[in-house]
Amino acid sequence: MIDLKNVVIKEKKVDTILTKSNLPIAGYSINPYVGCPFACRYCYATFMKRFTNHKEDWGMFLDVKYWNKINNPQKYKGKTMIIGSVTDGYNYFEAKYKRTRTFLEEMQGSGINLIVTTKSNLVTRDIDLIKNYPNPLVSWSMNILDERFKKDMENTPTIKSRIEAMKQIHDEGIRTTCFISPIFPGITDVFSIIEEIKDFCDYIWLENLNLRGSFKGTIMNYIKEKYPALYPLYDEIYNKKNISYWEMLDKQVEEYANKNRYMYVIDEEPFFKNPTGKPIIINYFYHEKIRQSSKKR
Repeated sequence: MIDLKNVVIKEKKVDTILTKSNLPIAGYSINPYVGCPFACRYCYATFMKRFTNHKEDWGMFLDVKYWNKINNPQKYKGKTMIIGSVTDGYNYFEAKYKRTRTFLEEMQGSGINLIVTTKSNLVTRDIDLIKNYPNPLVSWSMNILDERFKKDMENTPTIKSRIEAMKQIHDEGIRTTCFISPIFPGITDVFSIIEEIKDFCDYIWLENLNLRGSFKGTIMNYIKEKYPALYPLYDEIYNKKNISYWEMLDKQVEEYANKNRYMYVIDEEPFFKNPTGKPIIINYFYHEKIRQSSKKR
């Protein structure tokens, strides 16, 4: 666990908080901070260190962004903006600096399509602002209900607090997503998570653990030490590139969805209208073979 007192914090002036995004679900990414004290051991955003020149370990630095007030926010009407693509806008220090809340205040009445992604319950503080946007969406990511495993992987608020926040947001009439990500083979129980959140969740997104870059060795060594019986499976998937585990899980989820009358789709637009009143399960496993074989069904 990270001692937050040791996180190096710097305040940083930027020209704008609006960054054009390459993400398929949003035209703009909003990242009110550089770095993230949640310090997830599998986080893809660690690549940011290549561009920021921070010498501290990931999770041990945080740049707090300040920008000129957004002029004429109405010109962005209809644009989709996602908060938290390479940081968590509701990390622990947001309680003090309120940079995410400042953005939400400045964009009031803009008519943007708002998406918030987080691992925090602090987002409930801003319900008053979020619900003013047209059809907003708040997404929490989690990959297990076991707090012990969570502590090994993340310096984040508890899983329980995220689930409680999801229910509170949903009860306010705001769309919610449970992003089951990353799915750890043999560890993440997708179905137990779905059963836990199904009554207050509009969308369930599934994404497999993708090991690349510097954290591949970290995760593989962790599995070897803590889950040695699973190491051969991880070796097959991540060293030998065997995708049969994901194909098997894909079929299991499809069977579960059919049994429970959930819509189950592959790599689709994540926000289409839900005609069933039940969560829509969307599979974002990004192995091309799964995409092609699943779409033929």
